[in-house]
Amino acid sequence: MKHVLILIFVLGTQLVWAQQQPIEVAEGYSISIKTSAICEMCKETLERDMAFEKGVKSSDLDLDTKVFTVVYNPRKTDPETIRERITKVGYHADTKARDLKAYENLPFCCKDGSHGTPVPQLPLKSEGPNH
Repeated sequence: MKHVLILIFVLGTQLVWAQQQPIEVAEGYSISIKTSAICEMCKETLERDMAFEKGVKSSDLDLDTKVFTVVYNPRKTDPETIRERITKVGYHADTKARDLKAYENLPFCCKDGSHGTPVPQLPLKSEGPNH
């Protein structure tokens, strides 16, 4: 019985921390990625940078949930490439840690602790449906 409980706990934990899977939409696929972004400047930076990623059709950062939703063409890019691009801008992306050099180049308002925000810990937790 003890082994069964441990197995249930491990499997349940894996499901909670699993990264969200892409959802098919009219324009291609949509993925929602939890980020460490905290302000309007973060939103502008991420959305502007993602516009240059090959295969990305649109992107939107919800600052309340810190979830970055990206619609993309699966023949030109994939969720892992998109997560990698987010880290190269200086933000955490789900379980992927940000690039430290890129983080140092972000404006002060985009840094951990500014705006009274707590320092994010990996893996980032997503809440709600499709996360």
